[in-house]
Amino acid sequence: MNGFGIVMIVVAVVVLVPLVWVVVTYNRFVRLRQHIRESWSGIDVELKRRYDLIPNLVETVKGYATHEREVLERVVELRNAASANQGSAESQAADETELMRSVGRLFALAEGYPELKADRNFLALQKELSNTEDRIAATRRFYNGNVREMNQLSQMIPTSIIASIFGFKPESFFELSSDAERVVPRVEV
Repeated sequence: MNGFGIVMIVVAVVVLVPLVWVVVTYNRFVRLRQHIRESWSGIDVELKRRYDLIPNLVETVKGYATHEREVLERVVELRNAASANQGSAESQAADETELMRSVGRLFALAEGYPELKADRNFLALQKELSNTEDRIAATRRFYNGNVREMNQLSQMIPTSIIASIFGFKPESFFELSSDAERVVPRVEV
């Protein structure tokens, strides 16, 4: 191999290795962004499922607790606000926290009505809501794991350079306050 061949190899390595690294890093960011979108859609599906269950739960409780109108109306109001939210994960989490606190008050209200607690429809709705909450928690963990990876990648050197060049930004976690998470109904059989 002559001197020109060695120079070409060195130039190729000096140019190609960084170029390949940039392409691989960019593709990693794109893949993560898609994982985040996919995992958010999983959360969205489960939240819509919850939004569909809540009016049925309210109607069942309404039949037994007619004079508790304020609590029931507040649950419906917060459910409508949460289902209409199309904002960031942070704003959705704030709405979900308020909604679940309100649902917690609804379950506390149900405690005062033994015949309601024994109602087959109420128990079925409570069980379905409990299953939905479990699925929301699982999809939230998946989403937050993807967000964590994206945020680490976009803030660590040298990948932060690629993130800033191509406009990849840190994402928001979907976190509920701990008191809202404790509202998850548990059905005792």
